[in-house]
Amino acid sequence: MTLHRYSGACHCGNIQFEFCSARLLGEFRPRFCDCSFCSKHGASYVSDPRGKLAIAVRDREALNSYRQGSASAEFLICAKCGVLTAAVYTEGERRYGTVNCNAIENSQALGQAIRVSPRTLGADDKKARWKDLWFADVCLG
Repeated sequence: MTLHRYSGACHCGNIQFEFCSARLLGEFRPRFCDCSFCSKHGASYVSDPRGKLAIAVRDREALNSYRQGSASAEFLICAKCGVLTAAVYTEGERRYGTVNCNAIENSQALGQAIRVSPRTLGADDKKARWKDLWFADVCLG
């Protein structure tokens, strides 16, 4: 199986990420979240539960995190440039994650976005959905 590497970052480069997936970029269908937080950021997300995601933060003092809705997921936002780069959810020893398409290099190659409504789900249903859809192998350093 061939793994493809994709990368992205916030505008100033303080928060960078790289993910590996067997899928080509055009095979991803970004999920456009219709909650008020993601809508205000114009965010849509991609992930691959069989892939790997590594997030690196240069200046930890300039890493803001925000929790909303069920407060289970942590949105990673650069305090320097204001870009929402990713969301992570930690359960036990495992961290799950997804990346904001707007921060991916060559994001124009992504497939057609689909609208999702996780705000209609309860906290346990959200967590189950994240475990099914998000990267299940996430390193945050």
